[in-house]
Amino acid sequence: MRRTIDWDAGAVVIVDQCALPATYRTLRLTGVDELIDAIRRLAVRGAPALGAAGALGVALAAFRHGGDHAAVRADAERLAAARPTAVNLRWGVRRALARLDGGADAVLAEARSMLAEDERVNRAASQHAAGLVLHRCPRRPLRVLTHCNTGRLAAVGWGTALGTVWHLHADGHVEYVLADETRPLLQGARLTAWELAEAGVPYRLLPDSAAASAIARGLVDVVLVGADRVAANGDVANKVGTYGLALAAARHGIPFVVVAPESTVDKELATGEAIVIEERGADELTHIGDRRVAPDGAAVFNPAFDVTPVELITAVVTEHGVFAEAR
Repeated sequence: MRRTIDWDAGAVVIVDQCALPATYRTLRLTGVDELIDAIRRLAVRGAPALGAAGALGVALAAFRHGGDHAAVRADAERLAAARPTAVNLRWGVRRALARLDGGADAVLAEARSMLAEDERVNRAASQHAAGLVLHRCPRRPLRVLTHCNTGRLAAVGWGTALGTVWHLHADGHVEYVLADETRPLLQGARLTAWELAEAGVPYRLLPDSAAASAIARGLVDVVLVGADRVAANGDVANKVGTYGLALAAARHGIPFVVVAPESTVDKELATGEAIVIEERGADELTHIGDRRVAPDGAAVFNPAFDVTPVELITAVVTEHGVFAEAR
């Protein structure tokens, strides 16, 4: 499976997710500023992929600045702050910085080990989640609802919630996937649909506003989502719209399963109330491409994420098994 993010001859190489689905291309990023820009405009995104980006970015800084550790740490802090909600970005930065005293080569070795680790971890987490889904959902084949993008594009490889779909599909347990388009940046329509088509998984795309109705009409057996941060009590921050799905799933008795690596768990946060929610620019809602679709001067509320309380979640599953379970 092709990696979404990797290291090659002094550069961070990423799949440009802003170009999909029309064009599949990679970008070579040779400086921390280039990487920060790619993170902010979501050319690379997804909690596990951001962890790798954080570590590789520290490697870029270490090679650039040599023995100037203060300069490396300054670049690392700018990198860690590029997106505030996903804890994996800062986790990756911290982990790579811990090897800084060993020099740039040691930092890079740690970052590269994290790339391979990410693929192993996500396969394990999604395998655990697939087993839980099969235990909780007697109907076969399964009808799955997803939100945002949680496949290999959101990770180094394989994926989290969509990785669970890969396991289930390989064993013949998937009838179809309903993929939310996922506002505001349509990552479900642009990325998840592309991955499902690439993998040969039957799917239908639906507007976010139709998801609760699909659940109510009995078209969904299980909801699978990822996470950008999980609080110590199991509250989950994920792409905006997740909370509404959890409410609908709880109302209709549908399992709601979160799949994420342990690195997404922020044990320093007791609950999700303290999670900082990133807000995106107004033009992501007021424009489609270069075309304005809202009146001039329209005020915008454009959070990138929301927080789902643990009591609405069937289970949060990591590579170690069930981290939190509520219903």
